[in-house]
Amino acid sequence: MPIRPNRLRLDEAQRGVGHAFADVALLDEALTHSSAAGLTRAGRLRRSNERLEFLGDRVLGLVVADLVLRAFPESDEGGLSQRYTALVRRETLTEVAAEIGLAAWLVLDPGEEGGGGRRNKGILADACEAMIGALYLDGGLDAAAAFVHHHWQARVQALTAPPRDAKTALQMWALARGFERPLYRVVGTTGSAHRPLFEIAVAIARRGEASGTGSNKRTAEQAAATALLQRLEAEDPS
Repeated sequence: MPIRPNRLRLDEAQRGVGHAFADVALLDEALTHSSAAGLTRAGRLRRSNERLEFLGDRVLGLVVADLVLRAFPESDEGGLSQRYTALVRRETLTEVAAEIGLAAWLVLDPGEEGGGGRRNKGILADACEAMIGALYLDGGLDAAAAFVHHHWQARVQALTAPPRDAKTALQMWALARGFERPLYRVVGTTGSAHRPLFEIAVAIARRGEASGTGSNKRTAEQAAATALLQRLEAEDPS
């Protein structure tokens, strides 16, 4: 994918997110991967989007929590939490990034570009959060919330029932068949200090193991449980 000239790239990005930035430098920062951060040839400091990603994660969480609370007034805390987790997970952010065409606007170094960085789900999800952070700083909560409402409202409404809790479902599957409870263990942790990525494995004795990743241990455990449960149900659908 060819890299857009800076002005054209930023104009396209503003149209894509539906916001005219008063400070276009914020938009440029939101789209700059850490691989491309540093001094430019013109001697200008280009900052990565990691700080904006940190902010955008919190803004997204607030707006989505408000959406979920208002959409499901009869739901208990557990049901709200399950919906919330599904809506702010990396996969959802990647979907939104694809919807607005964010990959075309990213600033990557040649190595990251050649390695498929524009298709990297982690990079896309992080940049989407950074974009929300930039919207908040440029236009306040109203601007950020407008973006989130536009791209998340239908997703909220689609969750008429809370997503199935994979850890609970896996445990029920095991106990119903006379197996011991699933055991979870941390395989490793990667990523930056403020944006760690956990890998966790789950195993059921005599039935195998699967792993999953997430931005926190709970999410990674759910991903691992989902992977193992899907495999076990395919092998034994009863």
